[in-house]
Parts: sequence; structure tokens; C-alpha cells
Amino acid sequence: MTTSYTNTLALLFLALLAVVSAGPVLKRDVFVPPVTYPREGTVWKAGSKHNVTWDVSNPPKQITNNKGMIILSKGGILQDLDDPLAENFNILDGRHEITVPDVAAGDDYAIVVFGDSGNASPDFTITN
Repeated sequence: MTTSYTNTLALLFLALLAVVSAGPVLKRDVFVPPVTYPREGTVWKAGSKHNVTWDVSNPPKQITNNKGMIILSKGGILQDLDDPLAENFNILDGRHEITVPDVAAGDDYAIVVFGDSGNASPDFTITN
């Protein structure tokens, strides 16, 4: 009797989930602004300050998430997600000053700007 009751509840839950999942999908405007600085060939020194910039010339009328975050990437792998270079700024600002972290020197770093979506800069160099 308990198994039958449990199965009935499980089926009822799945049916409800199917109905909710089949509801109308709201259109979401995703803003993917291209990073304009740093550019390929840029060299930053650890500890220095730089403005990360991105193109905000063509935003959608309504942006799903306007809070930005900047993360360093090395070799295509995001670094230190728990401690971003910057966060909670307005993605429509088009720039944000960051301090270059003390990392190993390399020429395969990129900056990723997140808002609705993530956009990466071309690879650039960080020196010590």
C-alpha cells in the first residue's frame, strides 16, 4: 500500500513538473559586449592597475542581468572564480579598473567580462 501511494505521488509530481516545464518561455535579452581592452599584444605588470573596457554601443533595450564580473583566464581556463578581479558593477559602464593579480608570468592570459554572458579578450601577457 505504501509503495502504491509513493508511486502515485511521484507520478503526480512528474506530471506537475511537465506542465510547469511546458509553460511559455519568456524572451530574455542577453548582452554580450565585446572586450576592447586588453588587446592582443598588451603587456600588464603584476600589481599595476588597468581599465578593462568593453563595447556598450549596442545594448538590448532590457538586459536580464546588468551586474558585471571580471575574471582572469589562463590558457582558456577561468582562474579564481571565488575571488574575481571585480564584481557588482554596472555592465553598461563600459569599463572597470582592476589591479593585475600577482600571478606567474605568461602570454596566454585573457580577461573575461560576465554580465548576461561571458566575453573574453584576446590573449595578452602578464609579467612580474
